[in-house]
Amino acid sequence: MKKNKIIFWTATIIIALWEAAMPLVTWILAPEYMTIGTKALGYPDYFAFTLAIAKVLGVIAIITTKTPKILKEWAYAGLSFTLIFAFISHLMVDKNVGFMLMPLAFLGILAVSYIYNKKLNSNK
Repeated sequence: MKKNKIIFWTATIIIALWEAAMPLVTWILAPEYMTIGTKALGYPDYFAFTLAIAKVLGVIAIITTKTPKILKEWAYAGLSFTLIFAFISHLMVDKNVGFMLMPLAFLGILAVSYIYNKKLNSNK
């Protein structure tokens, strides 16, 4: 049980830092860099801000223990979609292997968080 909690929280904290903290800090401290990644892929500027808000809300839903199960499921699904579409965008636009692998690596970490969240909640 303790091992499962450690694995869950380690994976979840990595996701929280990458998917929520980093975009939020960029938005607050260096807003001029907020749209660099999405603009290079051909997305409009507002897309980066909308995506950052959605990611922060998704991470809040995942890390909050009192979040209803259905909302957590949607949060995991939404974050999964952003990572899958980030991979597809890089595959179709810039074809940079490093940029393509990064979202897949974080998708794997998100999957670990999801699986261990299920394990922890099945024990209750």
